[in-house]
Amino acid sequence: MPKVVIVYLSTSGNTKAMADAIAEGVRSRNVEALAVNFHEADIEDLRSADAIAIGSSTFYYKMLPPMEKFIENLAREDVKEKIGAAFGSYGWSGEAPVMIAEKMREIGMKVIDPVLRIQYTPTDKDLEECKRLGKDIAIRLKAK
Repeated sequence: MPKVVIVYLSTSGNTKAMADAIAEGVRSRNVEALAVNFHEADIEDLRSADAIAIGSSTFYYKMLPPMEKFIENLAREDVKEKIGAAFGSYGWSGEAPVMIAEKMREIGMKVIDPVLRIQYTPTDKDLEECKRLGKDIAIRLKAK
């Protein structure tokens, strides 16, 4: 069974809520999904994943520094050609998901566009968009 790992760094719980909804969307298409805080992300899970989604809050017009370091470390692993997706919440500017997608492309991942950005606390409609992204990831995996 294909596997998706969703790694997030959430300062207020909004990006975590997005990650959980993405995982729900993936599972609704009968694909294994694991949503995990980046502090708990296991490199073996990432290596064995068929797709990786990464989410971060935006802070001072950037992704959170620990997530940037996480992606730099991920680049040392064999993740080329894996499907990738970027997402995140923001208060004012929302650049983090775009930056994540750029870094994922730089390391050779096939990133699903557009990135998913949600301002403030996700509404029910926003969470449906997150589930849609999860479904899109699963559909893309099954088409491989």
